[in-house]
Amino acid sequence: MRRLRFNGTGSGVNGCPAIHQDTGTGEIIVHGPPLTDPEDIAQLRHLGAGETAIVVPPELLVDFGPKEVQRVPDIISLAEFDRLFTQFEHTAWRLETRRRYASDEVTDTYRQFLAGSPVDWTGVDAAWCQERREQVALGKTFGRVRIIDQPPTPGQLYLLDNARRNSAVGEDIRSLQRGDAERLRLPAEDFWIFDSRLVALLGFDDDDQLVNVELITEPVAVNRYAQARDAAMHYAVPYQDAVARTGAAD
Repeated sequence: MRRLRFNGTGSGVNGCPAIHQDTGTGEIIVHGPPLTDPEDIAQLRHLGAGETAIVVPPELLVDFGPKEVQRVPDIISLAEFDRLFTQFEHTAWRLETRRRYASDEVTDTYRQFLAGSPVDWTGVDAAWCQERREQVALGKTFGRVRIIDQPPTPGQLYLLDNARRNSAVGEDIRSLQRGDAERLRLPAEDFWIFDSRLVALLGFDDDDQLVNVELITEPVAVNRYAQARDAAMHYAVPYQDAVARTGAAD
């Protein structure tokens, strides 16, 4: 079975015509109204048996068709990535999909959490918290949806506890069960999207270490991540609900 990704449609009414792309092969699937007039069909060259000609407006292909046969990743430094969190104008939002993050597991708070000790998040990463508060005070918004397995992994339970800190500095933290994420066909990727204009795609190695950040600005690609964000936000629940559901201490 193909795994199809919806690229977009030029119609806001019935969603047709539209373009999808096979994420495995890269092949493009276009659907729309068929060309039915016999005189029109007679003018087509190389129309094979079983093939159907369809009619689409040119802007559909321009707006949502692939722009490059092979995209060259734009990898940015971690310093450039950090600057995005003060340079954006309106919204910064993240999807977290992984079962563990190696960087969490080397912290004192992670060791406290695994030991069953209450974690005091006040004063942890004070500079990070202060920066978030300053940006929120400027009217900017931060949010994220964290995907949770059933049952949650230790790392996911830790992040549910960590959400108390993020929420205190102004982030909107929500959770989504992995089954729902798969049903919605959300990308199995971690990314930040800034101002619905650019995406920072986070790359991890097999040891769950962050190894690079790819900057994506191509409008069609950014639009796909924005659609994933909207779907995730629609079905995600406040992190407190996920805490109650898992029985984790709040």
